[in-house]
Amino acid sequence: MAAETIDQKLQDLETNLKSLILSQQKEREAKDQLQQKSDQLQSEVDGLKAQLVDFQNQHKIAKIVSSTTVEKEESAELKNKLNEYIKEIDRCISHLS
Repeated sequence: MAAETIDQKLQDLETNLKSLILSQQKEREAKDQLQQKSDQLQSEVDGLKAQLVDFQNQHKIAKIVSSTTVEKEESAELKNKLNEYIKEIDRCISHLS
């Protein structure tokens, strides 16, 4: 009878162990998925931060251009040239990255 009890306990232990291993594997997969999602969201945040900086720079330039005491045509030309310079600088930065 003691041998049957030991066999039953070993089977129960084996079943519990398999269940724990399966649970650990599922948790590891869930963790990996969450890490991927976190990385993706961090990448999006970095992109949005870069866009924000770009918009802030454009806003500053617009303020500078509008505060200059030149005619409207010259102001528009100056704004266009500054925007072109900014785009070129952004391209250079992206090539360096």
